[in-house]
Amino acid sequence: MSDRIGARFAQTAREGRAALVTFVTAGDPDHETSLEILRALPGAGADVIELGMPFTDPMADGPAIQAAGLRALAGGETLVKTLDLVRAFREQDQATPLVLMGYYNPIYVHGVQRFLQEAKEAGADGLIVVDLPPEEDEELCLPALEAGLAFIRLATPTTDDARLPMVLKNTAGFVYYVSIAGITGAATPDFTVVAEAVARLKRHTTLPVAVGFGVKTPEHAAAIAAGADGVVVGSALVDAVRSSLDGQGRATEKTVAAVTDLVAALAAGVRRARAAA
Repeated sequence: MSDRIGARFAQTAREGRAALVTFVTAGDPDHETSLEILRALPGAGADVIELGMPFTDPMADGPAIQAAGLRALAGGETLVKTLDLVRAFREQDQATPLVLMGYYNPIYVHGVQRFLQEAKEAGADGLIVVDLPPEEDEELCLPALEAGLAFIRLATPTTDDARLPMVLKNTAGFVYYVSIAGITGAATPDFTVVAEAVARLKRHTTLPVAVGFGVKTPEHAAAIAAGADGVVVGSALVDAVRSSLDGQGRATEKTVAAVTDLVAALAAGVRRARAAA
């Protein structure tokens, strides 16, 4: 299995800070601009990249990421093109961990073994597939681990101590803690409650714990980073893309910078958190 994820979290731990995990949607607002954004993320301060695989029925995503997926699909983005993005990203960056995030249906249609082989060959490090519970591990999780891809599981505020061992059993890379119940980008988390939840998770696993959903500002990122191993930001970055587009929904000269400027501010927030601790 690729050790890029583990190496990056080990590096940020040595630096005494949390990792900034950034989510963008493949093909949003178009394939070429999406690749520009992807390539610019590490230089702006992203430690780990989650690349969303657009899907027509993204039930766990809020309006911002749903809209990004629709923009990408309308622009012709496909699962094959998303893997092409990973391949093109790897031509210039061999160090930054990249995780594919999405839903099982497109993977199933593509063919599980074919997808896993192509994702690994393209340079992906892991998968987050939000609609496959641990009871379905034989469908994708175990084959992914066998193919050398980390399968990153989500834990939520409703994941109790009885359920947690099953959730963590085959999880690899890191644990993604969903800080609020519901869809992405919907509300601001209660940072005290999140800190307690992260501490509870750490009693059950040695994997890094990254926290996402509802993290929109450098201040939010700093608050989460004070206790978590990673801070995940998605909807705010996708909103930055949307706000940069022209009246026809096309990329402008401001689009890439809209994302990287916010990533730089978030990265500064993450680094400030431990410095202030």
